[in-house]
Amino acid sequence: MNSVVTSSKSNLATSRSNERRFSRKKVKVSKKGLYGRAIKDAFVKLNPKHIIKNPVLFVVWVSCLIVLTATIFPALFGSSATNDAKIFNGAIAFVLFLTLWLANFAEAFAQSRGKAQADLLRSIKSDIRTKKLLADGTISEIPANSLQRGDTVYVVAGDIIPADGEVIMGAASVDEGAITGESAPVLKESGSDVASYVTGGTRIISDELIIRITVDPDKGFINRMIYLIERRERKKTPLESTLTVLMALISLVFLSVVTTFPALAYYIKTTVSVPILIAIFVALIPTTIGSLLSATTIGGMDRIAQLNLIATSARAIEACGNVNTLILDKTGTVTRGNRLADGFIPINGHTMQEIADVALTASIFDDTSEGKSIIRLAQRLGARIDFDYQNAQPVQFTAITKIGGTDLPNGSMARKGAVDAVKSFVRSLGAEVTAELNSAYEMVSQQGGTPLAVCMNHEIYGIIYLKDNIKPGIRERFGQLRKLGVRTIMITGDNQITTSVIARETGIEEFIAEATPEDKIAVVQREQAEGKLVAMTGDGTNDAAALAQANVAVAMNNGSQAAKEAANIIDLDSDPTKLIDIIGIGKQVLMTRGALITFSIANNIAKYFAIIPVIFANAGLNKLNIMNLTSTNSAVLSLLIYNALIIPALIPLALRGVPFAPMTPNQLLQRNLLIYGLAGLIIPFIAIKLVDLIISLTVLA
Repeated sequence: MNSVVTSSKSNLATSRSNERRFSRKKVKVSKKGLYGRAIKDAFVKLNPKHIIKNPVLFVVWVSCLIVLTATIFPALFGSSATNDAKIFNGAIAFVLFLTLWLANFAEAFAQSRGKAQADLLRSIKSDIRTKKLLADGTISEIPANSLQRGDTVYVVAGDIIPADGEVIMGAASVDEGAITGESAPVLKESGSDVASYVTGGTRIISDELIIRITVDPDKGFINRMIYLIERRERKKTPLESTLTVLMALISLVFLSVVTTFPALAYYIKTTVSVPILIAIFVALIPTTIGSLLSATTIGGMDRIAQLNLIATSARAIEACGNVNTLILDKTGTVTRGNRLADGFIPINGHTMQEIADVALTASIFDDTSEGKSIIRLAQRLGARIDFDYQNAQPVQFTAITKIGGTDLPNGSMARKGAVDAVKSFVRSLGAEVTAELNSAYEMVSQQGGTPLAVCMNHEIYGIIYLKDNIKPGIRERFGQLRKLGVRTIMITGDNQITTSVIARETGIEEFIAEATPEDKIAVVQREQAEGKLVAMTGDGTNDAAALAQANVAVAMNNGSQAAKEAANIIDLDSDPTKLIDIIGIGKQVLMTRGALITFSIANNIAKYFAIIPVIFANAGLNKLNIMNLTSTNSAVLSLLIYNALIIPALIPLALRGVPFAPMTPNQLLQRNLLIYGLAGLIIPFIAIKLVDLIISLTVLA
């Protein structure tokens, strides 16, 4: 490796240049005009092929076209041909166009965040050069996008890792902030089950690594993330489709109401022009919620992304809000997940030294953090390797066998694993299990620890006490979920006693211990058969079937490819606890929609009673003109302008979401009525009057 280091010094300037270029692009993409992109896209979305997907906005589009035609050719609609009438009609057409554009802007601005995220990911992988190790031991600097699967590269401090790969030599700190957003560096080293894998686009900040590329070009993690982000087209979720139909029906109701106005006007010996009728119609239909409906879903997806999660579809977010059952693993979700050996409990007359020797022998090939902690504890107690390590054979632990260890050259078999699995192993060799083992097993389990039995051939030497701590605040979070009507089920391969202790301490309603992969999918199917929506998390290939069956499936980024393909949400940080946050965001999206709908309905009621007295002043309704609006023209324009401007005013609420708090449906309804319903009734009167005062100073009044 020394020759590689010497050769790399000449390329250090290039590495630092790569780092500076990476930093500049990251800033440029992250701060580059979200507004500019949204403004441009809002005009693009005026295309009828896009507008027709939203019936309410399509009505506004057609209305704008009709009023514009009435402005240019007033005779076609019996409108006045005076200059004042043309100016007034032109003002209505402009405000209708502004309404349409602002509605598009709400969706475009929400979508621009995802596009900026994709741009950032693209910038990470572009223009990077890397040092490829050739067969003769020399280095060739090449563009990163020319690497092939199986190539070997050398990276030093300051270099951008060019593609996904496996560390085959060295150890270094890696900044994964560009991918996960986490500022703390991560140690990457060869020989580890998780820490040996690196992601293209991350930056090495200390030491050096030799990496074998494990993906084909354009098949790496960043490429997959770009694909997932850009695949998030605004296909309507089932609830959005239902609300769209409902808004179309409401629009038809108001259309029938407005069409009666000419007859009513004729009866009271007055007239109402076509542009005014159209303006009233557009102001009364649910343009507000029609404009912001998709923005609420995209805002939810954006909040999901801020948790370093990638949602493959909007349906996943909507499903999160309707989840009834949450299926969790114990280790890493309810508990911290870093189970470490805390002590040995010898039995059957064996000494602490003897169990330490056997535990070390059984764990010598175990590269997991759990296995390494057993080795460290055994070595502290004086255990040493006294066999031919090179000729020993590892026996891998699996979720099915629940036992692993080492086959020694002399034919002896050292094993450690779940107590029942070790019992079965020694019984298969003709030995009996003493009651002392069960006592040690129960003692560890009742303390919430995980017991592993250790044996050499048919002789059980004792129990390894694996300690894992419950995550702080987890009981309170489960309590919040219960308030939302979400039932929690913990599924784990751990024993019955330990699992029951953890469930009792955390307030989990149901648990399944010593579970197999088949048990997981059976639980998902059982809950769904009862009409419930199920969310679960997983990371292994054996979780893929259950993840595919669940309504909301969260896969860990460091998990298997099968699990990630089966999931509809991928966690870049590989933190299973986030499933609780995901459900909270889904609920928040639904709460936000409910708040906007409440505001929109109250808003329309207020607008109706604000404008009708002015329109039919000749019928004696002018006494109801409590706002003392200047004139019919001023009232109509004020109403229409308010109707347009309320859309951008509510964009922050749609994207950010209403403040989330666990509450029952009745409590939620009361909150919406008191806050958003009351605001929807009061704000229109104040805003319309202010706009009217401004218009009264112009020729439009």
